Amino acid sequence: MWIEETRNGKYKAVERYTDYLTGKTKRVSVTMEKNTAQARKVAQITLQEKIQQTYKQDKPEDITLKKLVDEYRKGQKNSVKASTYNRNYYVCNTILSILGERTIVSRMSAKYIRDKLIASGKDSGSLNELLIRIKALIRWGYHNDLIDNISFLDRIEPFKDVSKREKIQDKYLESSELKSLLQVMTIDLWRGITHFLALTGLRIGELIALENQDIDLEERVIHITKTWDTNNQTTTTTKTLTSTRDVFIQDELLPVIKKLRRMMLEQKIMYGYEATPLFLSDTKGCHIKYDAYRKYLREKSIKAIGRAITPHTLRHTHASLLLENGVPIDAISRRLGHEDSRITKEIYLHITEKLREKDNVAIKDIKII
Repeated sequence: MWIEETRNGKYKAVERYTDYLTGKTKRVSVTMEKNTAQARKVAQITLQEKIQQTYKQDKPEDITLKKLVDEYRKGQKNSVKASTYNRNYYVCNTILSILGERTIVSRMSAKYIRDKLIASGKDSGSLNELLIRIKALIRWGYHNDLIDNISFLDRIEPFKDVSKREKIQDKYLESSELKSLLQVMTIDLWRGITHFLALTGLRIGELIALENQDIDLEERVIHITKTWDTNNQTTTTTKTLTSTRDVFIQDELLPVIKKLRRMMLEQKIMYGYEATPLFLSDTKGCHIKYDAYRKYLREKSIKAIGRAITPHTLRHTHASLLLENGVPIDAISRRLGHEDSRITKEIYLHITEKLREKDNVAIKDIKII
């Protein structure tokens, strides 16, 4: 430290230090009224504090869960779709309420997380979904230098849920169940949509965003290039790169598409709205309402098959029906527009087991000799 006299008669204590990031030599200073031993001692302490302040960063081991979530949200703000950001925003709120905002992330343990999740009173399926999100959040912090050690994550086992055999059966409809569902659907548009989704495997958002130009009956193909973001009421890009794809129009699907188009023409004449580029629209020529369809599908599925389903169940139904008809799982994945699907693989294993059981029944009483 050295002392410099200023023009106004005061004194400046100055010290050099090396910048941690750049390696360059910098200086800090503090003004003193007098150049006395006591003043220099105080100045020395102040200068050291200033230097320490330049080095100060949030130590990874000290970061709170709230701070981690804030940084995570900043990182996602311009890197993911609005719908994904909103979903993760509310999931993070749930995580904060369960694990505690002030909890030091690096001091959490597998036991702490499991105990807190169990205490929330949620069912095993919901807890496992939250666990996936918690692990993703903490791993994000690790990859962004906010947390030093995340080895405790490997010790958190999923919660025991209902058997996969029982659970996977609720993920899709059998062919007979699909027929029963269609029979009880009295609203033509909703029945047509249900039939269309089961025969294409499209996501509901992909269907809502479809325009007439996306469906080429000559080439027998549906071009999937966009999706409808229900939460933000806007058309956006497909969920992933592989979601942008062409879906072949098989013979069974062709009359369903033609019927839906006739339905839209009749609706336009009846309600008199201006021409719309949309493949399907409501009675005002706008995008069909997802919530209205979801509610109707839920009510009718309970009536027809005794359990509630969602539009996404029809996507799984499409996969299962193709599997039962011998279509390879890779071809199904390409048609559905994803690189990897845990549910599709689980359905594949279940269908394979079911077919094996059917084979066993068929040969059980056969006498070869």
